[in-house]
Amino acid sequence: MKKLILLLTAATLVLASSCGSTADQTPRQDMLETPALSKVKEDTLLKIADAATIMARPEVPVLCYHQIRDWKGNESRGVKDVVVPPATFKSQLQLLADSGYQTVLPDDLYAYLTTGKPLPAKPIMLTYDDSDHDQYAIAAPEMKKHGFKGVFFIMTVSLGRSIYMSKDQVKELSDEGHVIASHTWDHHDVRKYKDGEWETQIAKPARQLEEITGKPVQYFAYPFGAWNKEAIPELKKNNVKAAFQLSTRRDSTEPLYTIRRMIVPGDWSAPTMYRAMKKTFKG
Repeated sequence: MKKLILLLTAATLVLASSCGSTADQTPRQDMLETPALSKVKEDTLLKIADAATIMARPEVPVLCYHQIRDWKGNESRGVKDVVVPPATFKSQLQLLADSGYQTVLPDDLYAYLTTGKPLPAKPIMLTYDDSDHDQYAIAAPEMKKHGFKGVFFIMTVSLGRSIYMSKDQVKELSDEGHVIASHTWDHHDVRKYKDGEWETQIAKPARQLEEITGKPVQYFAYPFGAWNKEAIPELKKNNVKAAFQLSTRRDSTEPLYTIRRMIVPGDWSAPTMYRAMKKTFKG
């Protein structure tokens, strides 16, 4: 009988010890959370403004540049609309700096639009389309003089080709604090995409740019500034947080995917650019 009691007592102690050990080894919820999961929970807890609230916020000026080079001979009107001579470009940035403007980046703009997070007193966004090499060679150094940062919308088919940026140059811009974003694979109009083209034009370029920069690519500029409502759900499926058009009216139900920009023509002086910007973005 004594042996039976001793055996039962020992078994009870072993069971209790085992249960205590299991409880101690069970990971706590906070130990299970990865940084990515925590970020998802943080975003979920943030109150995101509805479309009407976003539309009511004052617009932030967003300028759009393409080539920055001197004109060659008798350039057409169409070329002058997208080719800004370096001296003109430099005078425009100087005027913005002298006027007290500070550059903001897409994450800043997104937070302002969706949560009301404050921006500098005079915010402005500088964007560059199509991956031209002169954006790296001329625009980036000029921005640096003023403490400005820009957004480079990259057309990935062009990378490494003549007159365009290389992958290393894109990486350098990203490392310096500029934002690298997508401008499709080959500048094909999103209004004409068929099913398979979303992978080619949107998903693959984003993955390639993420591999180059080591950072998420979550912003997009429509080729030609052209968009339609059918494109927006596809962009959302591909993890695009916001998309930039040109100066046509925003969609009142999807303002984050129709953010307006103003192209700066090459024959605008700095004061002309400034007046047009103030008139276009009246916030």
